[in-house]
Amino acid sequence: MGQLSPYYYDRSCPRLEMIVRYNVWVAFKKDTRIAASLLRLHFHDCIVDGCEGSVLLDDTVDMKGEKNALPNRNSLRGFDVIDNIKTDLEKFCPCTVSCTDILTLAAREAVYMSGGPYWAVPLGRKDGITASDKSANEQIPSPIEPLDNIIAKFTSKGLEVKDVAVLSGGHTIGFAQCFTFKRRLFDFKGSGKPDPTLDTSLLSSLQSKCPNSDASNTNLAPLDSTVDTFDNYYYANLVNNSGLLESDQALIGDARTASLVNYYTTNPTLFFNDFAASMVKLGNVGILTGQSGQIRNKCGSVN
Repeated sequence: MGQLSPYYYDRSCPRLEMIVRYNVWVAFKKDTRIAASLLRLHFHDCIVDGCEGSVLLDDTVDMKGEKNALPNRNSLRGFDVIDNIKTDLEKFCPCTVSCTDILTLAAREAVYMSGGPYWAVPLGRKDGITASDKSANEQIPSPIEPLDNIIAKFTSKGLEVKDVAVLSGGHTIGFAQCFTFKRRLFDFKGSGKPDPTLDTSLLSSLQSKCPNSDASNTNLAPLDSTVDTFDNYYYANLVNNSGLLESDQALIGDARTASLVNYYTTNPTLFFNDFAASMVKLGNVGILTGQSGQIRNKCGSVN
């Protein structure tokens, strides 16, 4: 991945990082939840056919894109923040910075503003010219699929089991809609009973947030107990059987990931360092550089 460099835009767009940081800060001041939304937007971009900004493309007459794929529809947020950054950048350095790089930088700012680690973001990605709802439906990990499947989706992108455990820690910020975990509360795997591993006091509080009817599907519950702060509480919750999503709680039940969960519970610095390293790896998945791809003028459409 030698083509990417944190200094890629230093001459062509020296104000880049300042403009990204300012826009993310403005959005974060209005709504702290936007930090988790931007991090998720970047992940959903990279895990589907690589980091090439495909998640930002609007559907067209002849292309069904990723925005309305099942894992993304009515749940992905933060497109407006990316568009605002792009508009500002076009004033200062037109046709220079890719939407993919904007999103990658915005995710780093979101983590840092929430109290998480800061890392140098390698830059120089180009934007892709297509998107696929089929790819998104197939490649995005689901909170109710087995950990083996999730690991396979990561390793198919050149990531490792460790990255699954580390990047899942991004769930230290943000919320999930009730439909993503509701079967744990009322009818776990067709048993007609709640998930027996779920902490009982958390169970009753979640049942009141997410009553057993479709009307509650879009209600929100926090992914960890310090919902606006990027910390290692997510892992402590897993140790206490208080993970919100099945895919989160599964990490403590599998020997390949449980040791990392235990390490991160007691060592926040190690988690921060590993998270930063895994984010750089994630940002290198399936990138377009050099003559491949383009610099989109607007992030929602190809040139």
